[in-house]
Amino acid sequence: MGTVTIAAIVSGCGSEPAPQAKPPAKADAAAAKKSKAEKAAAAAKVKANELGQVPVLMYHRIIPNPATTDDRTPAQFRADLDRLARDGYVPVTAAEFVTGRMDIPAGRHPVVITFDDSSPSQLTLDETGQPKPDTAVAILREAAARHPGFRPVATFYVTRDMFGKSVKEEQAQVLLWLKDNGFDVGNHTRDHLNLRGMAKAGVQEQIGSIAKEVGTLAGIKPVTIALPYGNQPSTKEWAARGRLGDASYHHKGVFLAGYTPSASPFSRSFDPLGIPRIKAMDKKGDCAQFCSTAWLDWLKSNPDMRYTSDGDVATVAYPKFKNPFLSTTYKTYALPY
Repeated sequence: MGTVTIAAIVSGCGSEPAPQAKPPAKADAAAAKKSKAEKAAAAAKVKANELGQVPVLMYHRIIPNPATTDDRTPAQFRADLDRLARDGYVPVTAAEFVTGRMDIPAGRHPVVITFDDSSPSQLTLDETGQPKPDTAVAILREAAARHPGFRPVATFYVTRDMFGKSVKEEQAQVLLWLKDNGFDVGNHTRDHLNLRGMAKAGVQEQIGSIAKEVGTLAGIKPVTIALPYGNQPSTKEWAARGRLGDASYHHKGVFLAGYTPSASPFSRSFDPLGIPRIKAMDKKGDCAQFCSTAWLDWLKSNPDMRYTSDGDVATVAYPKFKNPFLSTTYKTYALPY
């Protein structure tokens, strides 16, 4: 589901066409009603449910020999992406998700792929400026080539350990590559400290300093933040908005490290200050119920609970009986069927 704003595109050259008479208002209303009915019928055909849940997957390192359960091997990551493609998912960035700009085909489901800690295993460029084999970005691009329509996008939450680079020019090079290739860069605080119980000044220092750095290096203003350890500061709003010196930050989404899919951004239950993510892992131990494989199985078995796009960037489509769950913010764009 893409942005719920409607843009008018005006183009032309040479002489202007002769003005046309405006149809009567009654005819306009009838045409609009017919158009909405046609859109509703198309949404019903694909069983669109843009009030459904969205999996936000949390990754860390992609390495051959995982040291912790947070890591995945390249082979595991490839299998994860193949499974998402088979199940009809299309990746969107965290920024697209929180702003409702999920422009994916009708009948498909959005998935948000996130990476924490800006590890070299996520992106390292070779001498030609291309992602090295078996890095997360290279694997994502391979998956997109294998599965037409599978977008090679993700969100990278950065700290000062910026993909293993300490030279400013090299940091800028990696950030600009991500920016220029459609990837999303988010805030993960400067030092990856636990913000729980930290004073407001410390929270703003941790968040504001890395926001200022990526802005200076690559002209990027992070739209979202992922909190270290998933822990919120004592006042949740400090993670979303703050000021450090003459610079400010304003995040439209704050991501946690929880165990459930997220509510749709169009739903009344969506909390932009506490968006859950799902750890990427197989069904083992606690993950038998609460990690990515388990939740993707559940969403597949409960399709009525999963976000399904109507393919129209100007509407929020859903079965009529779900109307009470629509956020009043999006009432104008509602397309119940």
